[in-house]
Formats: sequence, C-alpha cells, structure tokens
Amino acid sequence: MIPAARRPPSPVAVLGAVFALFVVCALVLGLEPARAQALVDLQLVLAVDTSGSVSEERFELQRRGYAQAFRNPRLLEAIRAGARGAIAVTMVQWTGPALQIQVVPWMRVDSAASLAAVAQAIERAPRQLFGGGTSISGVIDHALRLFPASGFESTRRIIDVSGDGANNRGRPAQDARDDAVRAGVGINGLPILALEPDLERYYLLNVIGGPGAFVVPAQSYEAFAEAVLKKLVTEIAVGRERLEQGARLTVR
Repeated sequence: MIPAARRPPSPVAVLGAVFALFVVCALVLGLEPARAQALVDLQLVLAVDTSGSVSEERFELQRRGYAQAFRNPRLLEAIRAGARGAIAVTMVQWTGPALQIQVVPWMRVDSAASLAAVAQAIERAPRQLFGGGTSISGVIDHALRLFPASGFESTRRIIDVSGDGANNRGRPAQDARDDAVRAGVGINGLPILALEPDLERYYLLNVIGGPGAFVVPAQSYEAFAEAVLKKLVTEIAVGRERLEQGARLTVR
C-alpha cells in the first residue's frame, strides 16, 4: 500500500511552534518580556551633600531630617492628592565631580507603609563619601542619568539638591542646570546657610531651574528637618499649584 502524502502544517501550527520555541529559549537564557513602566506623578532624586565640610554630626542631622519627613502624614496627604496618588524617589550622596553614589534605590511611595519603607531605607544608608570638593554640577549630571533606569514614568522629574556650599569643582553649576532644564528636568534647592550666609542667593541664581523651581533655605543644620518637610510637600504640590519661577520659601 502506498502511504498517503502528509499535509503541510497549517500557518497557525507553525506560529504556535515558533512561539513555543521562543518561550523555551527565554526560559533557558533568563530573558523576561518587556514590562510597562509604572505611572507616578513625580520622579524625585534627593541629592544629599556629603562633602568635607559636612561633619558626621551634620550628616546625621540631614539623614534624620529626611527620615522624619517620610514619616510625616502631611507628606502622604500631599502624595495622595496627586492625579495618580504616587511618586517615585531615590537618594544620592555627592561630593566631587565624579563622586556620587545612589544609596537608596528607586522606590514607589503611595501609602503609609511605603513611606515608612523609604524612611527606613534612608536610616539604614551609611555615609559612603567623605570629601572631594563640592560639585553641584557633578551631581546634577549624575542625577540626569538615573531617570531612564528608574522603571517609572511621570510628567514631572525633579532633582532636589541640598548642600552647605557653592559649586567649587567641575563645570559651572548653571551649565549643568541649563542642560537639565533643556532635558525637561527641574531642580529645586535646599541650601544650608550654616557656613555661607549668601548661599540662598547663589542657589537662586545658579542652581534651581525649570517651571516652578524654588529654594527653601535652612538657617542651620538644626533647622534642616523642618526645611526638608516643607520642601518635599511643596515639590509634590507644585504640579497642582504652580509657583512663580524662582519663588522663595524661607524656614526661620
């Protein structure tokens, strides 16, 4: 008996086999399908000065101030008032032109539990930089490179620079500021006036930029916690209530 000729596989069967082969290869190679970026109202980089002028006591006051702010219910109220009710935040320590390190990874904040998680991450992040000058331009350039890998998508991206001195290393701070603004990223400032009383004016002229950019100065390291909370609440709310460019908020 002559065997009957086999029919060629249907296009559907071929596509199914190709897909099955792709899945097997993905499992073997450890590949994952592309994931959609999570939507938030704001992506925020907290840039904390750890240059030589920042003693261990002053560093602790900064760290404690940020941790306290992320445990304050006023911050959660501001976050929940946004269109998506969530923000994404990361923290960077910085000193010289090439001395920056991300000490808290990108974290989503949308609840009391996630606020507490960020506060705990800040408290657990040890100081990793101790000198090398004060390069505000360096940390702005570094922070810009963090946004594409954040895993989040938002209409607003902000770099939040706190420090106790003017830029004295690397390229001019205003050049880095202008590049960030051209890239659609805003910069707000929290100058600590303990060592340089005119630092607020320097931040206004050379550091902050973008729609609604502002400065919240802390008169001393002891006033830092109050200044941080006011600045964070303002940063989150500014998308709903635009401040004038270069508006000043003063913590006394």
